[in-house]
Amino acid sequence: MTAASCRPWRHLLCGAGLLAMLADLGGCAVGPNFHHPSAPATDFAQAGRPTRTDSVAGADGQAQTFHPGADIPAQWWTLFHSPALDRLVRHALANNPNLDAARHALRVAQENRAAQAGVLYPSISASFNPARFKTSRTYSPVPSSNSWLYTVHTAQLNISYQADIWGGLRRGIEASGAQRDAERYQLEAAYLSLTGELVQAAIAYAALRAQVDTVQELIASQHQILDSATRQMALGQMAEADLALQRAQLAQDEATLVPLRQQLSQQHDQIAALAGDMPDDPTPDFTLDGFTLPQDLPVSIPARLIDQRPDVKVAEAGWHAACAQVGIAIANRLPNLQLSATPGLAAASIGQMFVPGYGQWMIAGMVSQPLFQGGQLMHQERAARAQYEQAAAEYRAAVVAAVQDVTDSLNAVSADATALVADSNAERAATRGLDIARARVTYGDASRVEMLMATQTTLQARLTLAQARAARLSDTAGLFQSLGGGWWNRHDAPPARTGWPP
Repeated sequence: MTAASCRPWRHLLCGAGLLAMLADLGGCAVGPNFHHPSAPATDFAQAGRPTRTDSVAGADGQAQTFHPGADIPAQWWTLFHSPALDRLVRHALANNPNLDAARHALRVAQENRAAQAGVLYPSISASFNPARFKTSRTYSPVPSSNSWLYTVHTAQLNISYQADIWGGLRRGIEASGAQRDAERYQLEAAYLSLTGELVQAAIAYAALRAQVDTVQELIASQHQILDSATRQMALGQMAEADLALQRAQLAQDEATLVPLRQQLSQQHDQIAALAGDMPDDPTPDFTLDGFTLPQDLPVSIPARLIDQRPDVKVAEAGWHAACAQVGIAIANRLPNLQLSATPGLAAASIGQMFVPGYGQWMIAGMVSQPLFQGGQLMHQERAARAQYEQAAAEYRAAVVAAVQDVTDSLNAVSADATALVADSNAERAATRGLDIARARVTYGDASRVEMLMATQTTLQARLTLAQARAARLSDTAGLFQSLGGGWWNRHDAPPARTGWPP
């Protein structure tokens, strides 16, 4: 290669050195720098509540102990020691379409972040343009061959580079990275929401199942009483009014089964939908006795809570992205430097393109400064700053809501234990009263109306106790969910699926 043909490439090397120097100059970025927010000044452990709940003999009556600062396992639902629940949750994590959509949304954000990073590098494209020309005889022949008909083969590189002097491009990458983080925490929020809703749905199904069983048991008992009363009335030992009262109460109790069974069916369908299945697919038949109440409950300190709650992390990422947008808006108002180079070859034939002397090149630089755009850039900057303040307020609101959620969950767990003690005592007293009423009827010391009232009291007490057991299990699950669900300890997130069917 001759010295003449080397000159364009020396100029390009000099240009590359200039680009590197400008990249070094762009070490600072205009606009505010985002910093991780500090934790709120509160302490759940010092909120005046006892460290241990009330207890009572019987199912789900164990005392629960709060442990400030304790960690939460990633598979927190396994603390209820229900193999059926564990199988259901794992099945749902692999099949729920909403969770799968969140995985793909995260993948989109990751690719967009990677694509955004490309603006820091020069843009290079290549072109080859063979063209046939004819020059009018009015003009002199254009090519050096002195021909009216000629062909030009042009091969060229188009190189452009925008110097990120003010850091606007890097702020754009920063904003894209914050949006990627938001999608990541949205995925964790979807994961937490799915697991929490499944546990709550399973407990609700078990509670409805217990209520249906209780009503059916007492209806069967009332049928026996009604049969006996019918025979006694035939013998003249019971008034027809008392028999009509028993029939009315039996019909009323039988009517309560209809909405309970409907709710049970709806709960079954909800579990199937959360699991990504159809309503006619088989689902586990949960019972309250199939759950074990966790006795050791973690209580995260606020400094860890703001990093554990996915919704708070999403709000923080949104605040971060808004902060970067301020820098972008400021950089758009400052001078911009654009560098370009177009080295290439132009020859009458392909063979000449490999001969020295047919090279051509152009190196250019352009500095542009917005002068007047009707206040557009100024108002865009003001809007970015306002959006930054809005995102900051939304973050504070998310933190307040998270602290309230945890506080409400802790209070609910404590109140549930106290309520279960009272409901257990009421159920035992009602059962004892029913036994006494049955004995008195047997010996003729009480009417069947009294036993009917005692039976109804026992029914309500058992239904209330089943609801209290379910509430204690449900609010315990809600505490794990309000504390973030332990997603930071999870390392088994399945990849997003591709293809059809989903």
